[in-house]
Amino acid sequence: MINYLGKVMTIFFKDLLSEFRTKAVASSVLLFAILVIIIFNFAFESDSDTIGLVAPGVLWVTFTFAGVLSMNRTFVVEKEKGCLEGLMLCPVSRDVLYWGKMISSLVLMLIIEAVVFPIFLILFDLPLWMPRLAIVALLGTLGFASVGTLFSALAANTKARDMALPIIFFPVVVPVIIAAVKATDLILNSGTWHEMSSWLEILIAFDVIFLVVSALVFEFVIEE
Repeated sequence: MINYLGKVMTIFFKDLLSEFRTKAVASSVLLFAILVIIIFNFAFESDSDTIGLVAPGVLWVTFTFAGVLSMNRTFVVEKEKGCLEGLMLCPVSRDVLYWGKMISSLVLMLIIEAVVFPIFLILFDLPLWMPRLAIVALLGTLGFASVGTLFSALAANTKARDMALPIIFFPVVVPVIIAAVKATDLILNSGTWHEMSSWLEILIAFDVIFLVVSALVFEFVIEE
């Protein structure tokens, strides 16, 4: 088990170190997310009723499209440089590659969200301390990363990979988006834990199911 985790963490640190050196994905995704929030902030009036109505949708539209931009590069760089075949020749099981890639994508998205969240809360005049919103964001982002890593591997083997990922990704991840928006709406409008529970259960169930399924089928998806 320790050896297995060590291999997963090797893939994880390799991806994270590569990203920190180039900052190609993080900088572009972060800039995109901030611009979207600023544009939406100027598009709507800043009264409390309007904020409570549109803020959940604005937040998750931003995260959804930023997540797609981030996920699109999960395997593309290695595919373009001819390194994917070498990665697949590593003496490890394919699910190790999945877990390493998924964790690196998850951490990268969480870092971006950690920067975007305060900007969003300040621009929309919301309290800066919202731990329930952080829980929803973590569960939603985990669902994004679990599905996005699998479909990114699938899209990397297609010619129109930049268009293929959103087409196959969005229909599957719709339950995460809906549940996250509904839970966020309850949080911003002083909803209770009990009111949120059903949406949190959907997020947790989605995360568990797709983490297991994605790890099992990744071996077949990664093959050309």
